[in-house]
Amino acid sequence: MKTRTALGATAVVAVALLAAALLMLQALRQNLTDQVDLQAENTARGIAVQLATGGDFDELELDTDRPVQVVDEDGIVRAVSPGLEAVRGTGTESVDPVPWPDLDDDDDDDGSGAVGDEVRMFDGVALVNGEPGDYRFAAIEAETPDDLEVTVHAGASVQVGQTALASVRSSLLTGFPPLLLVVAGVTWLVTWWALRPVEGIRRELATITHSEDLSRRVPEPSARDEIGRLADTTNETLSVLEASVDRQRRFVADASHELRSPIASLRTQLEVGAAHPELLDLSGAVKDTVRLQTLAADLLLLARLDAGERPVGSGRVELAELVAEQVENRGTARNTAEAPITVTADRLEPAAVPGSAGMVERVLVNLLDNAERHAASRVRVSVRAEGGQGVVEVADDGGGVPAEEREKIFQRFVRLDEARSRDAGGAGLGLAIARDVAQRHGGTLEVGEAREGGALFVLRVPGLLPPQEADGPVEV
Repeated sequence: MKTRTALGATAVVAVALLAAALLMLQALRQNLTDQVDLQAENTARGIAVQLATGGDFDELELDTDRPVQVVDEDGIVRAVSPGLEAVRGTGTESVDPVPWPDLDDDDDDDGSGAVGDEVRMFDGVALVNGEPGDYRFAAIEAETPDDLEVTVHAGASVQVGQTALASVRSSLLTGFPPLLLVVAGVTWLVTWWALRPVEGIRRELATITHSEDLSRRVPEPSARDEIGRLADTTNETLSVLEASVDRQRRFVADASHELRSPIASLRTQLEVGAAHPELLDLSGAVKDTVRLQTLAADLLLLARLDAGERPVGSGRVELAELVAEQVENRGTARNTAEAPITVTADRLEPAAVPGSAGMVERVLVNLLDNAERHAASRVRVSVRAEGGQGVVEVADDGGGVPAEEREKIFQRFVRLDEARSRDAGGAGLGLAIARDVAQRHGGTLEVGEAREGGALFVLRVPGLLPPQEADGPVEV
């Protein structure tokens, strides 16, 4: 990349310099040509003025270093500069002047001539003082006081301009290669310096990939530019990835541990039953099988949630109907090992939200199961519509959840000491699944203190839908 950037920058600079050089040479050539044309015009105009004011051809003030040729209307050369030996391009190549005859004093002569306004410029070649050269000629017409119409051709050398252009061109050709080398070198160094942190990030990522050590982090440059933000984002991504991998590892380890207990218990009962059929604990085997089945279903659901499974957004979930159905299925007296538990619904307002009815029902089942395990005698359920959300509350009259443990209970495979002592069948996945499903629906699941003294779980699902015509108070 450094080489490509240096080559690209050098090419751009080379094109820019070439264009600038061509424009500069063109401007310099035009300027020099204008100066030469002005010199030739001034010389020709000065001679034309001399002739127009009555100057004799033999007495003209002519520069020996510049070619001058005066030709009359018949093409006869009347005067040339002293150093002019040959000329080409003026239309008359003769350099031998023909004297103008003397006129008598009584000839018709008004004593004044004229100089034309038009100046013609053209290129020509002349031999002056034995030195050939290229010239720019100016041609101006004039009329002498004797009514003789003549054309004055005066030249100015272009050699100086050509030498200046050649010198500038040579300087540019000589200076361009070193300048382009400097541009290429500086660009390469600047690019290398700018990309050095990126190379450090790449090396560290390669090391992390080979070592599989996600605790490492890429170096962060001191400059808070795009590369600095790239390093920050990369480290944040590594942190999230490390946490995800750790969570998956703990999940696999905890799942293996939880699966081992019912499988070992079921195997023991089956081996005892095979050896001593009269000692087979069929109900215990069924219980372990159900526990194993429930645990497998929970693990599969968590795997789908971790894979990014989302609820069906077009579905309609009637919260009050789901709660009423669950309360009716459980009955008013659900016996546990210690005391009967009564599940009641004291308030069921119509509340419909978008989402997956199956997943929301799973949340309600998990919350009710959790409440029944920890309640002393009563579980209370309510549904209401509040602030554009459907709100479901599940309360019990058990021991409640300490404030410092209220977030911990939503972690996977986490069971408080009370749960471990009262129920060995739970795997600590129900509340974790319930919160994950709530969050997949864009909602929340929080725990607080119920007025009965136990735990109060509050499920909020946003996107309250308008009631259908058949909606009304739900009877339980």
